[in-house]
Amino acid sequence: MDVTSVAALSTYLSRAQTYNDVGYAVLDMSMDALKMQGAGVAEMIASAPGMELSVNPNIGGNFDMSI
Repeated sequence: MDVTSVAALSTYLSRAQTYNDVGYAVLDMSMDALKMQGAGVAEMIASAPGMELSVNPNIGGNFDMSI
């Protein structure tokens, strides 16, 4: 192995490590965004019954059944 190929290999490995680091950073940002979206969806689902009653306060409050 000559000096040129060692230098090229070193450069290649350095670039590969940089690309991996960037990929992990982007993945971490997207995971954080998905966690925030999931928390928003969970909060919206939890507040849905209250929201429905505020829109239609007289519907669904009572259940009358006769046989």
